[in-house]
Amino acid sequence: MSGIKKLAGQTLWYGIPTIASRFLGYLMNMALPFFIDMPAKTADLVQVYTLIPFLNVLYAYGLETAYFRFSLTHDKQKLYSTLSLSLFFSSILFTVLLFVCKGFLADAADLTAHPEYLLWMMAIIAVDNLNTLPFAKLRQENRPKYYAFARISGIVINLAVVILFLGVIPKILAHNPAHFIGKFYNPQVGLGYYLLGNLCGSLFTLLLLSKEIKQVKLKFSVKLWKEVMQYSMPLIVVGLGGMINDVLSRLIYRHVVDLPIEQANHELGIFANIFRLALLITIMIQAFRMAAEPFFFNRSQEENAPRTYARVMKFFVIACCFMFLLIGLYLDVFKWIFIHLANPRWAEGLQVVPLLALGNIFLGIYYNLSVWYKLTNKNMYGAIITIIGAAITIVLNVLLIPRLHYTGAAIATFSCYLFMMVSSYMLGQKYYPVPYAKKKLIAYIVLVVLIYLVHLALINYLSTELWFSLLTATLLFVFFAWFVSRVEAKELAKLPVVGKYFKK
Repeated sequence: MSGIKKLAGQTLWYGIPTIASRFLGYLMNMALPFFIDMPAKTADLVQVYTLIPFLNVLYAYGLETAYFRFSLTHDKQKLYSTLSLSLFFSSILFTVLLFVCKGFLADAADLTAHPEYLLWMMAIIAVDNLNTLPFAKLRQENRPKYYAFARISGIVINLAVVILFLGVIPKILAHNPAHFIGKFYNPQVGLGYYLLGNLCGSLFTLLLLSKEIKQVKLKFSVKLWKEVMQYSMPLIVVGLGGMINDVLSRLIYRHVVDLPIEQANHELGIFANIFRLALLITIMIQAFRMAAEPFFFNRSQEENAPRTYARVMKFFVIACCFMFLLIGLYLDVFKWIFIHLANPRWAEGLQVVPLLALGNIFLGIYYNLSVWYKLTNKNMYGAIITIIGAAITIVLNVLLIPRLHYTGAAIATFSCYLFMMVSSYMLGQKYYPVPYAKKKLIAYIVLVVLIYLVHLALINYLSTELWFSLLTATLLFVFFAWFVSRVEAKELAKLPVVGKYFKK
């Protein structure tokens, strides 16, 4: 239990900046309906932030996971220096290539109206990837507090720049156009200040990580680099496939939906907005991954490692179920905010959020299951699973978006992650058996889906009033919490502080 307690504590520390980053970014994005009257105006910004994850995979090419894997068997300083130098020079190379191809990229991504977005995007990706290994080093050395400090500091700078240039300065200049602060503000940049704020935050984070960066020695081991590349190359495929599954629907939406460009932009803005609601689950998944990846590798040599992984999976699925209920049961709150405080058109499409959220739970379970191919050096299996998942995503998006619009995109996401979860489980049990509590985990997921459907039926057939929705949502949420506390009483009794309230 001590290992899981340590993992939970580190997940909290890694989760604080991850949650803060996603939540503050989410708040900034959720603020869009309050100063952008039509979703269509955000389409180009959505497109840029859809490209960034794709390119991040190419820039990082699996070195983060490789660092955790090889730090167990190789000299850490030699490994850190070799990979850092590789990442530095490859970042320069990739950035130069992107700059040379920026015209083609602008045409392909429908960003000809804002080509400057691409330049700022390149800078953001390059700086963020220079931060990758210093952050991995902090995680590998179990220094989550400094990790949290560096992450949150960058987030604060990012948020401050966005608020200043999109909120404060425009209001000042509206009342006093001659104010000196106007010299630092260009209204033509508009939503581009989101990207500039992101860049400022990334640069400030790089400055805070300077101590870790200074530890890089100008010594490059070609032999070690080749060994790492052999391990990490399949992870590039895994990463790219994962990004296809995650963002392809938004990237190609305007190309495949059979609508006039203005309506297509509107639906893309709406889909990005509802996708953010489902990503509240992804916040927790990312926080967990930050702590879990080094934890899994460090525990891999222990005799009871598979049992530990199984217990971790159980607690993870329970946490995901609570997040699903928080999103699904309280959707009417978001709907009320959009309708009464912003523009009612932003409330479109909320009905597909639970489907997206459930798909993201499957993705989180898949990330947990993926420990088997990383520990057994069978990354190619992970690549194959991801490639097939990507093919499912592409085919279903092309077939369903023209007919069902963003509902079709949600179905594609759900189907892909369901396949990846099931296939990874089946292969994992063959090559690295872990005694997962399969029946119990399936029961938890089925139960929360049924709870959501019961709530949906109650508000549709008894009352659509917000107070009734909130009351029934809270009662159902408390019921699930009570149910879990009874089923998992023995496990919960072992926890510090709260354990005394449960019977062993």
